[in-house]
Amino acid sequence: MTAIIEQNKAIVRRFNKEIIEEGNPQSFQEIVDPAFINHTAAKGIDKGPAGLIHTFENMLRPAFSDLKVTIYEQVGEGDKVTTRKTISGVHTGVFMGVPATHQAVTIQVMDMVTIKDGKYYEHWGVNTMMALAAELKALHTDDK
Repeated sequence: MTAIIEQNKAIVRRFNKEIIEEGNPQSFQEIVDPAFINHTAAKGIDKGPAGLIHTFENMLRPAFSDLKVTIYEQVGEGDKVTTRKTISGVHTGVFMGVPATHQAVTIQVMDMVTIKDGKYYEHWGVNTMMALAAELKALHTDDK
């Protein structure tokens, strides 16, 4: 069982490096199950693979340059991996309606992923994206 848990953790690390940081579409196809469901997708966002790729390719990547994921802790049990991490970068594009501030930003994330047959199958998570958007909006407003 320990070997499987370590394999599942490695899949999660690969997802964070190759998909979030690098935007690798081939890795996305290899790692995300076609039946994937994001149980905590934002209102109005598709809960399947299309919504997941939308978040990275249409929200984060255009808004933040130099995206970096830092994993602080991972805990695995059975088919679940929970990860505490940050996603950081520089706000160089529009994010949730806020024009670039050129500020360094960090999104705090806690997520739990179910791995099935070596692929992302389910996701639950909490993050500070909305708080970051409010903070950047306040920064942008203060500049005027």
